[in-house]
Amino acid sequence: MATGDISGWGVSARAEIDAQDMSSADLQIDANNADVDVAARLTASAGGAFSVRSAEITKGFDANGARVTVTPRMNLEENDRDVVINYSNDNTNVKLTASADNQEVTISQQVDGDNRIAPTINNQGDISVEWERRLSDDSSLTATLMPNDNLNVEWRDAAWTANVNMPIDGTNINGANVSIKRDVSF
Repeated sequence: MATGDISGWGVSARAEIDAQDMSSADLQIDANNADVDVAARLTASAGGAFSVRSAEITKGFDANGARVTVTPRMNLEENDRDVVINYSNDNTNVKLTASADNQEVTISQQVDGDNRIAPTINNQGDISVEWERRLSDDSSLTATLMPNDNLNVEWRDAAWTANVNMPIDGTNINGANVSIKRDVSF
């Protein structure tokens, strides 16, 4: 990873190269300027030819004590374009993600110091509800219910994360998938 400042912009670039195939690299370039409250990310491939895979720019501003960010995104590989608008004020956060075909809104409310609830609805009529419970400074339990689809429970405890995903069919819960992982830093 390389980092530096260019005319007030903090810029970092990272490349990932497959040791088995040194002919191409995946690139990620991030730039941000706190003075104008703008951040940008470009993901590309380099090798025989330079090819941009995705790009996004985030512009933020303060509005009557609230924080608003607008992020247009383009995924050129999948020909997807959308915009994410985020509004945050005290204990409430509203996130709208919209493209030509799909729209989704999440309203997140920090109920108290340890509990947060966030219902989500999209233009297809799909609804989900997420509940997060802080157990300690580095431990939390998050349950996400998607009716007639699944219940996902994630338990984070410092470097450990356990996930349980249970498919729901009507009133039946079948075939739970369980995974446990630990983050290790060297």
